[in-house]
Amino acid sequence: MSNFTHFDKNGNAVMVDVSHKDETIREAVAVGSIKMSKECFDKVKAGGMKKGDVLGIARVAGIMGAKKTAELIPLCHILNLSKVEIDFDLDDNENKIMASCVVKTVGKTGVEMEALTGVNICLLTIYDMCKAVDKGMEILEIKLMKKTGGKSGVWER
Repeated sequence: MSNFTHFDKNGNAVMVDVSHKDETIREAVAVGSIKMSKECFDKVKAGGMKKGDVLGIARVAGIMGAKKTAELIPLCHILNLSKVEIDFDLDDNENKIMASCVVKTVGKTGVEMEALTGVNICLLTIYDMCKAVDKGMEILEIKLMKKTGGKSGVWER
């Protein structure tokens, strides 16, 4: 178990002690997408869903999700986030919405989990708002694209 940081020498789950680490600027970018029927995609794009502005609400939900990561993932640290940004790209050819979540802080631990949570909550919100039109939507390709800061420096997919 020595390769996993969230277990002690006896195999018990622990929150990693970051008290000895230096504070650095930390940033992470996560992406994901949701594929849907043409009818559903066109309604989202035109702002024609009965529940309202799907992408606007999903953006706010993603930001809120990133901020609440420590409440959802048991061993995550509570972080003071300085930036959460959600952006969308719409692919008319595949009826797909791509979402990205950028999270930034100055701290002793990274924000990868916050970026991944933000993009997941954003996509789940799109699903929730659109499920009356298309229950067959697929949430796809969720992954960390980049992280910076800390002792390990830059990691990029």
